[in-house]
Amino acid sequence: MQLTLEIPDHYFQGKNQLQTARQIKLYAALLMFRSGQLSRGAACEFAGVEIYDFLLACKQHQISVMDMPVDAIEADVLRFQQRHTG
Repeated sequence: MQLTLEIPDHYFQGKNQLQTARQIKLYAALLMFRSGQLSRGAACEFAGVEIYDFLLACKQHQISVMDMPVDAIEADVLRFQQRHTG
């Protein structure tokens, strides 16, 4: 699905529009994750970022990720191990 937003041009002066669009998607995903509307995985998919980038953004914006179920933590660890072992 494609969503169109009308944003005044003066917010883009000297800024890359594609980079700004990515930032808006990330901020929306962060807010929806924080409010419980999206899981971590869904928020990553929504924002188009890897889990590690999303977790870093959570840290930068002081969004807690520790109140997650044990099975979600285990799944993250498993995914990490699969990506980093040969």
